[in-house]
Amino acid sequence: MTSNFSSIPILDYSLTTDPERREEFIAQLRHVLINVGFLYLSNSPVPRDDIDAIVDYAPRLFEIPQEAKDKIRMANSEHFYGYSKLGAEFTKGKLDQREQFDFGTECDSVWKPGDPDYMRLWGPAQWPEEELLPGFKAAMLRYLAGVEKLSYELINLLAEALELPSDALKAFFETEMPVQHWAKVVKYPPLGDLASDQGVGPHFDAGFLTFLLQASPHAGLQVQNLSGEWIDAPPIPGTFVVNIGKALETVTQGLARATSHRVLSPPKRSTPRYSIPFFQNISLRVSVKDITLQLNDEILKLREQRAEAGAPDSVNYAEYGQLPTGQVNLIGRVRSHPDVAQRHYPELFKQCFPRGFPVEGKAY
Repeated sequence: MTSNFSSIPILDYSLTTDPERREEFIAQLRHVLINVGFLYLSNSPVPRDDIDAIVDYAPRLFEIPQEAKDKIRMANSEHFYGYSKLGAEFTKGKLDQREQFDFGTECDSVWKPGDPDYMRLWGPAQWPEEELLPGFKAAMLRYLAGVEKLSYELINLLAEALELPSDALKAFFETEMPVQHWAKVVKYPPLGDLASDQGVGPHFDAGFLTFLLQASPHAGLQVQNLSGEWIDAPPIPGTFVVNIGKALETVTQGLARATSHRVLSPPKRSTPRYSIPFFQNISLRVSVKDITLQLNDEILKLREQRAEAGAPDSVNYAEYGQLPTGQVNLIGRVRSHPDVAQRHYPELFKQCFPRGFPVEGKAY
């Protein structure tokens, strides 16, 4: 029986280019996928200058005038891109105490008349005016391109760790349309007069992989282990925190673990915490139930050998395996951002919130 985890493993990406140590990385990755669901990734190939630039921009982004933020508020965007004020998003029945901007990799709108509503998820992001933050958009797009490239490389390594062909997961990305990936720049203010210490409540991520850049030295990220304990994942300079999304858990028959996690607000009299998550999406039209990965019996046995898991605090994205990926993602976005849904997806809003706009979030 595999023991429960009490810390997050650190994997050195540079081992993948060392013929003598590559298998060491693959073995470590296999352990993380099956037993933890979270890892720190050091020595990534994402250019350090691009990382440093976006870390420098993060606090400055929130210093632009409120009028400029409101001009690109998320409610304007059917794609759920743009600015969200403090306390605008719901997770696990409570308001999240974070201010944020949602962006995406470059993508034109892919929806056309007759398409399902979820095809409206992808399209142009909203950006602050160039004169307010010169160079930010270009720097952010460079950064996102670098993380996107890394995400595909790690997916191939993940397939290898599960003893699949390296291109076994390409079918989830290579369809008739481009895949747009999603990212946030997030500010968590310190505890003061906030309603709670919930920076963001317990949740799973969607998609395949998340790459989190902890852009300030504050602790706050916590990961829920198999017995329900919350394990700290403090910032480690020069690393990404990588975790498994619910779609990847589903397509691997529960072999890869999507692990519940949350963020606590910084303490009183602290400075704000900044973070920049990148969410690797898969094709909107794919239903994960329609693609079967040929996992061998020896690999599947590893799922049975891990420690017994208790019920996690997170329950979102349970619809994977029943609905197209795009519909699952749209439901998740509607539940988190009812103001956007009420304006752009009124029928789905009524389904998710039959009593009208929620005073408190009760989506999950």
